[in-house]
Amino acid sequence: MQFQLQGWSEIKCYRIDTYSVKKHFWSKIMDLPFIRVSSIPVSEADLALFAYHAIAAVRGSRAVTLGHFRRNLAVDNKAHSGFDPVTEADRACEALIREQLISSLPGHGVFGEEAGYTPGESGLTWVVDPIDGTRSFVCGVPLWGTLVGLSDGQLPVLGVLYQPFSDELFVGSRLGGQVERGGVVEPLRVSAVTKVSDARLFCTSYDIFSAAERAQFDAVSERARLMRMGADCYAYGLLAAGHVDLIVEAGLQCYDVYALIPIVESAGGVITNWSGEDPSRGGTIVAASTPELHAQALDLLQRAAS
Repeated sequence: MQFQLQGWSEIKCYRIDTYSVKKHFWSKIMDLPFIRVSSIPVSEADLALFAYHAIAAVRGSRAVTLGHFRRNLAVDNKAHSGFDPVTEADRACEALIREQLISSLPGHGVFGEEAGYTPGESGLTWVVDPIDGTRSFVCGVPLWGTLVGLSDGQLPVLGVLYQPFSDELFVGSRLGGQVERGGVVEPLRVSAVTKVSDARLFCTSYDIFSAAERAQFDAVSERARLMRMGADCYAYGLLAAGHVDLIVEAGLQCYDVYALIPIVESAGGVITNWSGEDPSRGGTIVAASTPELHAQALDLLQRAAS
């Protein structure tokens, strides 16, 4: 397992007025069970240690997810209305990651999509989405991933995205961002695109939008250089690596985006909701490679809503 810090200090991280935390934070995410009145300080040495254990946990889950992938797998629907698939692969992957994080880092809590919240004494909580992109998973499409993000009690401070099929690992924190492919580790850097007209736009699915949100999304997609759908969390890794420029989505849950925020930011990108505020609760999301592109996309989204 490789984990390197070299070159991370060269990469800028952008926040929009610290996501306007002072004004909007408590009203937006107090319903998350792991949110605290104040954040827990996390040193750079601790971040590196926590990243090591998170990487070990997601890599350790690879045999579980790939063991179920493209197999005759039972699919349950956990939605009261509509379709929200879950499989034994989701449950088993989360159980393994949960067990490894709790045993390796005593006192840490875990908030997982499938098994809910296990509080810890430290005030630090791991937010886990074992298979982000279950719809792709059950269709045999390899555009899904395992997400693990660390909360300091208020905001995400570390994110890990692992794509088991391609064995790609994306890691981001204030130390910087990196991607490992085939044993080669490289720094994450977003593209330099500043205009929607030059942007490669991604979105998970057109179905995630309400009628009003579709009109807003169309205002962006009609002006983009190209638009592709269906990559789920993997699109955010591609944005951080400079292959995608813009992502516009809606209907996301906390665990869908929590780990992705530090990854995008560590590569120099910007990620907020459609109001330019903290995205860590989920909901609407716009992620962009540059502040200029982000501002232009936000302007189009907000103008289309008026």
